[in-house]
Amino acid sequence: MPKSTILTLLSDFGLSDVYVGVMKGIIAQINPQLMVIDLTHQIPPQDLAAGRFCLMSACPYFPTETVHVAVVDPGVGSRRRAIALQLESGFFVGPDNGLFSGVLSQSSAIAVVELTNSQYWRSPTPSTTFHGRDIFAPVGAHLASGVPLEKLGKLIAPDSLVQLEIPVRKVTQTTVTGCIQYSDRFGNLVTNIPAADVAGKTWSVAIGDRLIPSGQTYSESQVGSLIALVGSHGWVEVAVHGGNAQSQLQLNWGAAVEVVLTTAEEY
Repeated sequence: MPKSTILTLLSDFGLSDVYVGVMKGIIAQINPQLMVIDLTHQIPPQDLAAGRFCLMSACPYFPTETVHVAVVDPGVGSRRRAIALQLESGFFVGPDNGLFSGVLSQSSAIAVVELTNSQYWRSPTPSTTFHGRDIFAPVGAHLASGVPLEKLGKLIAPDSLVQLEIPVRKVTQTTVTGCIQYSDRFGNLVTNIPAADVAGKTWSVAIGDRLIPSGQTYSESQVGSLIALVGSHGWVEVAVHGGNAQSQLQLNWGAAVEVVLTTAEEY
């Protein structure tokens, strides 16, 4: 297993407490040569859907040997499993609660272990409230330093992992029905409808009784107006030029969205 020089961190810990800094201290004790990159620590508290989306969106931009430590863990201290995964897109360490279901939807699992070998934890008696410090950060650092995945615990079946269910996208000749999978800090509503579904087509987005026109950039609409476009993540999203679509539409994760496909003549 090749060593990685990069370890990323994602969590809902915020930046006002010392939790993130302590995790970095544990990593530095094990291998101070690792490059530690913060993906974000501003995931809303216990918001697995947001953590799933942000991790899935970020990992393609890193080398495939990167180790990603992700901690959004409402079930910390419970019987939920602590896991490490090797995927085609990289290595991942964190709780088995659906947080990795996004990356698993885009990259095959090569191997998965339950983290049962306490030799690679900070302590064999970890805190019941801070597995980020006591299990996930040290395991991630050891993994990035060359410890084989199989030494971290017992192999488990990839199909046994918890999946965060998201409404299934449905495609017809004239519509694509999906849902909101994420709202960013600007209030842009990101759907689970990929760019490929609208490529080369004329389309709009129907939400309730609203029909929102599509465009290429936010500024194609008037200030304060809704617009649909393909965002930088590669998904159809709904935005407000100079405003906040989430506040205006009052839509949250899982809310239904329909893309209406038309011919140029119909449009």
